Amino acid sequence: MLARRTLSRAPGVLSGAGPGNARNMATLREIELRLKSVKNIEKITKTMKMIASSQLAKAQRAMAAGKAYGIANSEVFANSTTATPAANRLFIVISSDKGLCGGIHSSVSKATRRAFAGSEESPLLNSESKPVEVDNASPLMVIGDKSKTQLSRTMANNLRMTFNQIGRDVPTFADAAAVTDLIVQSGVKYDSVVIVYNKFQSAISYDVAAIEIRGEAGLKESEGFRAYEMEDDFTKDLAEFSLANAIYAALVEGHACEISARRNAMDSASKNAGDMITSLQMQYNRGRQATITNELVDIITGASAL
Repeated sequence: MLARRTLSRAPGVLSGAGPGNARNMATLREIELRLKSVKNIEKITKTMKMIASSQLAKAQRAMAAGKAYGIANSEVFANSTTATPAANRLFIVISSDKGLCGGIHSSVSKATRRAFAGSEESPLLNSESKPVEVDNASPLMVIGDKSKTQLSRTMANNLRMTFNQIGRDVPTFADAAAVTDLIVQSGVKYDSVVIVYNKFQSAISYDVAAIEIRGEAGLKESEGFRAYEMEDDFTKDLAEFSLANAIYAALVEGHACEISARRNAMDSASKNAGDMITSLQMQYNRGRQATITNELVDIITGASAL
């Protein structure tokens, strides 16, 4: 009661303290709203991390199964060497349509741009760790909207065809076969196909790799195939099937890299959100204590003024 009477009789003190308290309350309100927003973001990132963790085991099983297709291709081409190098190469860059997975899409895009620019610092290496010869005018096809957007800014003249809605779930051989059919029907001339993709190293790391698949003409000229009498359509069918195998193996390995990278990205985002929540909570508590202290000082000052 004494404090109420004291404050009611000291309007000058209250009028001087009012604007400062209002500003403090506004600042505390802003911090509270930001703290609530960061907490909601943390919930989302933790949920996405849990989903990615549950999907990673499935993606790794599919990758292990898909590698069998790539091994079969390697054995075929290891026994069908040719002395004539490929003159026309078609480049296929494999990414996906989804984001929030770190720099996994930009890695293949940067490697492709460096290769077309003729960079000697970090050349594009094939499965034998040898640099891939690149012509600036080589045709380019992209699987995935993310790399398509990145490469279309600087390499629009090289783009011939793009694909999306592939790999929304675990990629299947039917997806790879459909892409191969469209490539064959596109009318683009090539002697070999270079597939640029992300190679899975571990759950926390990946590298950009390239695999080269020879076309129909390259298989016909190889010593291993010229030793046998074969039908005219045999090498054509084998070339298409080998391309589908290679695309499928690259798709499932790239998908495993994407899921792993998304889990790591969401884990880092959750940790950053937790650190920000701690900082904002301390800032809010300090501001609240300062406001309470100022109010007590005003009350004591008003009581002393009587």
